[in-house]
Amino acid sequence: MDDNRIIKTEYSEVMQKSYIDYAMSVIIARALPDVRDGLKPVQRRTLYDMHELGIRYDRPYRKSARIVGDTMGKYHPHGDSSIYDALVVMTQEFKKGMPLVDGHGNFGNIEGDGAAAMRYTEARLQKVTQEAFLADLDKNVVDFIPNFDETEKEPSVLPVKVPNLLVNGSEGIAVGMATSIPPHNLEEVIDAAKAYMKNPDITTKELLRYVKGPDFPTGGIVINKDELLSIYETGTGKVKIRGKVEIEKAKGGKTNLVITEIPYPMIGANIGKFLSDVANLAETKKTQDIVDISNQSSKEGIRIVIELKKDADVNNFINMLYKKTRLEDTFGINMLAISGGRPETMGLKQIIKANVDFQFEVAGRKYRTLLEKELERREIQEGLIKACNVIDLIIEILRGSKDRAMVKSCLVEGKTDNIKFKSKESKIMAAQLRFTEKQANAILDMRLYKLIGLELEALIKEHEETMANIYRYEDILERRDSMATVIMNELDAIKKEYGRPRKTVVENGEEAVYEEKKIEEMEVICLIDRFGYVKTVDMATYERNKEAADTENKYIFPCKNTGRICVFTNTGQLHTIKVSDLPFGKFRDKGIPLDNVSNYSAEKEHILLATGQSQLNMYRVIFGTKLSMLKIVDGGEFDVSKRTVAATKLQDGDEVVSVAVWKEQTNIVLQTAGGYFLRFPIEEIPEKKKGAVGVRGMKLGNKDYVENIHYTQNTVEQWIEYKGKKMELNRLKAGKRDSKGTKPRG
Repeated sequence: MDDNRIIKTEYSEVMQKSYIDYAMSVIIARALPDVRDGLKPVQRRTLYDMHELGIRYDRPYRKSARIVGDTMGKYHPHGDSSIYDALVVMTQEFKKGMPLVDGHGNFGNIEGDGAAAMRYTEARLQKVTQEAFLADLDKNVVDFIPNFDETEKEPSVLPVKVPNLLVNGSEGIAVGMATSIPPHNLEEVIDAAKAYMKNPDITTKELLRYVKGPDFPTGGIVINKDELLSIYETGTGKVKIRGKVEIEKAKGGKTNLVITEIPYPMIGANIGKFLSDVANLAETKKTQDIVDISNQSSKEGIRIVIELKKDADVNNFINMLYKKTRLEDTFGINMLAISGGRPETMGLKQIIKANVDFQFEVAGRKYRTLLEKELERREIQEGLIKACNVIDLIIEILRGSKDRAMVKSCLVEGKTDNIKFKSKESKIMAAQLRFTEKQANAILDMRLYKLIGLELEALIKEHEETMANIYRYEDILERRDSMATVIMNELDAIKKEYGRPRKTVVENGEEAVYEEKKIEEMEVICLIDRFGYVKTVDMATYERNKEAADTENKYIFPCKNTGRICVFTNTGQLHTIKVSDLPFGKFRDKGIPLDNVSNYSAEKEHILLATGQSQLNMYRVIFGTKLSMLKIVDGGEFDVSKRTVAATKLQDGDEVVSVAVWKEQTNIVLQTAGGYFLRFPIEEIPEKKKGAVGVRGMKLGNKDYVENIHYTQNTVEQWIEYKGKKMELNRLKAGKRDSKGTKPRG
């Protein structure tokens, strides 16, 4: 290979350029909407393709597969799923403030069920889409650009007549940025756009007189009205939204809470999650007011019914739902869109300004096109009227000429050579006609019936209308206020036909205050069996079944029903669990796996110590590891509220062998896999913080490790079984920490 043909460059520079090119491609051409029409490329291409296929609102539905296939083949070669997903979303009333596609068939529902396959569903354009999004494309109102393979032309933007970015909102994830714009009410957005046209210096605060806030298709209540000004000025912030709860009286003096509207972020699978969370509140004894819960939602709307007991505190329960479930949620706003070919975070006024400027641009191009057509029409009309006035002369020219070219030369240039005239006067008059080329063609193409009196009158009337249109179009193009009036009239017409009442209430809601009913504090016994199932029983139950409990369970310890239990594992983790989250009651109940109530995983770790958190506060804890690292930690350090924390720090390849509460033990005995034992006083182990590694307990031989750790008291005999024989631990030779240890005889 010729080295001269190899281009040498820095690898990092090539990667950087390639990544930036890719990122910008995703940002501009895939993920973010254009501020002018509020559409992502896939949405724009799908709507335009439906328009080109003639799938109008007043024509039959067409298979979605046909629409998707045509769009992919002509304009969007990024896979059928992205196109169909976009088509589905544009049909869903619960996601869009103003659906753009009329779907026929199963297009999914608010509870998260997906749409049927594209071969089963049909679609067509909505009337509003046809009239407010795709009209006037034949009037040169927007630029057309080549498609991906330059075989077709597609619009760079659709001539949308309303601020669609606000009306329908948008969500998308690009590279390094994301957009999240909530839907708004069509009528309010149109009023805001009109207000801006009348006063370009209008402030965001003044615009909020028209745009009250987001208007989610699911309704709900926005409760942070005072924060909206800051959100709409900066284009970023969080909207707090609650579901709407109604109180109904049921039979037997019971009360039904009926949720009729949900927060927008709850749509989809989160509805099922909400039902599960409410059921969990009852299971975990957070509330005892729930009798039953049912989802009675249908096509007519959301209806989730929670049946409460007679004596239930309804307001407190509602506040609990707001605090403990997603009935109160936040919608993160980041109004990021493509403006001028680059991504930009914009406030409310900037978005409205961009759309209004676009409306003026589109209207300017539309009326210039219309003016050019009317001027052309005037030219021909004036030529025909003039021709009718000298029709006898024109007939004479026609009869005296050999061909069409000769007639045309006479009418346009006044050339009378080789034309036979009846008189010299006719020849002189013919030489002075001077029609334009377009007029001459129109005269030559004119049919004889046009000479009828009524037809002449109609021509003169048509000319008057043309002159009126020219005057009107010139006035619109020359005066901004005239163009503004035209645009506002169109907006009013759209508002009148497609406007809908606001669904979402905007107010300053009070913080939900939930008073948790205090549980009477009592001491209970926690039981954990060898399979990791846990439960609690009262003291009396335990005493009655003490023998069976001691046999069946691996860990048995007292704790407060209002406290927590601590579970230490071989991975050095401490898992804490609220005692109130554990099943309480009958001794013969199986209990619940620890995995279900904590971050503990039976597959990845095993328990070394389980005890009540309150017990730990009174003692110190001894840690011993496989690599013979020892330390003592004050039990108060494990009084934490987090579900999982690191109980100790471990070196690479190390794991915890023993965790023990230091009460009356005096000696520690380290036993290695190689058969070495080392006994020394526990007092030789220093006290450290839980984040420390500790100190070395004994010197280990090559590939040897600590297998077991035992604890003894000086005055109490303690036996273990070693190699089939009993061994008394206190008879082992006493040593010092960080020595090698000894092998027992025999």
